[in-house]
Order: sequence, then C-alpha cells, then structure tokens
Amino acid sequence: MTTTDKMIARRDGAIGTLTFNNPARHNAVSLEMWQACAEIMNDFSADPAIRVVIITGAGEKAFVSGADISKFAEERASNNGADTYNKAVEAGYASVYNCPKPTIAMIRGYCVGGGMGLASCCDIRICTENSRFAVPAAKLSVGYGYPGVKRLLDIVGPSFTKEIFYTARQFDAEEARTMGFANRVLPDDQLETYVRDYAATIAGNAPLTIGSIKFIVGEIVKDESARDMAKCHAMVDKCFASSDYEEGRKAFMEKRKPVFTGK
Repeated sequence: MTTTDKMIARRDGAIGTLTFNNPARHNAVSLEMWQACAEIMNDFSADPAIRVVIITGAGEKAFVSGADISKFAEERASNNGADTYNKAVEAGYASVYNCPKPTIAMIRGYCVGGGMGLASCCDIRICTENSRFAVPAAKLSVGYGYPGVKRLLDIVGPSFTKEIFYTARQFDAEEARTMGFANRVLPDDQLETYVRDYAATIAGNAPLTIGSIKFIVGEIVKDESARDMAKCHAMVDKCFASSDYEEGRKAFMEKRKPVFTGK
C-alpha cells in the first residue's frame, strides 16, 4: 500500500469516503497520490460492506485542481518519469470509473483539469454554488487522450465537450448543471449533509439492482460490438433469484423498510 497523508480513506457503515488531502495546493495531485487513489478505490471495490463511495477534496477551496506542478521536476522530467506518471493517473481514473459501487463526487471550489477528469469518472456529481470548472489543456498545448475525452463526452455530449476544450475557460456551477455535468448545485453549508444523506439513501437500496444498473449503463455507452450482453442478462436474472428480491416483496406487503444483504 502506498503510504501518504495526502490521501485519506474513511469507512462510515456502508459509505466509503476518499479525500484528496492537499489543501495547501488546492488538492493538486502528485504521483504517490494517484497511486494511493487506485489502491484505496480497489480496496473499496472489493469490500462487500461498502455500498457507495464519496470522493472529495479537503478544505474549502478545491475538489481537485489537477497535477501538482511543484512535483514535475521530480516526477515528470524524463520520458520514463512522464510515462510512469501518466499510467498512474489513468490507473487512478480507471479505479474510480470501474468501481462496481455507485460513486459520488462531492465538489466544493475548483474542479479543474485532472479534477474534472476525476469527477467525470464518477456516477454522480454534486457541487456548491461557488464551484468552478475548467479543462485548460488548450492554454498549455497539452494533449488530452481518448479515454478522458470520451468520459466527459458521455456526460455532456459532443458540443459541450468541444466548447469546454476549445475555450479552456472556467465555467460556473449553473453552467455545469446546464451542461449536465453537475447533477445538483447546493449552498455551501448544505453540501456535506446532502451528499451523505444521498449516499445513505443509495446504500439502503438493493445492491444487486444498483450493481446491475451500473454495469448495464456502462455497457450501453460502449460500441455495440464490445457489449457483454450475456453478463447484462445474468445480472438481471441474479436480482430475481436473490433473497433480496423476496425481502423486497415482503417488505412492500408488510409496509416496512426492506433490509437488503446483497444475496
């Protein structure tokens, strides 16, 4: 396990929280932070007790503000170093995007560059009214690879994706909601309570149903030839064959809240 105090993993019942903890640098991300991100997310993914994951940044000023430029000379000065860093970034993104549990980006302040890339990997994005978003690649002549562009495009569509990259400007929370990037926009003092209540609602629902929906939606956005339709059908069948299905029906008839076990 990568050891760094810049990444914090927390378990609160069925809710896992991953915090990017570099507030002095607006939660800019170093190599070791990306490596720890992948390890923590893979641990949450494998833990049957965790049913939903919240991803956030420490402090009041930023979710994640992209790469930690102060580390470039140390981590990205050579071609080998840059390659190692880029692979760690993509592994971090993939660990979030491929997590079988629902993921929520809890965004306060700046969500820029790699931060927007990270938020694009999450299922749901909830931000505050003071949040600001941007992908400034075109201001730096930085190439942006296919996986990251596709993840953003799957959320906001082709036209907004082009606008975000072409202008490289910051846009506010209301624009993010208009584009479809932000699911909810809240006053700053309501964000954490709202997100944790939202996560608890998701965690209380049937995990087999939620897992199947996450997988099926993921298959839908793939090219048709790459879709695993057999697994889609199998996951639906597993819902109907589960003890949770029996519990859901009994709870409905008995007018009580169901207690789902994921079995």
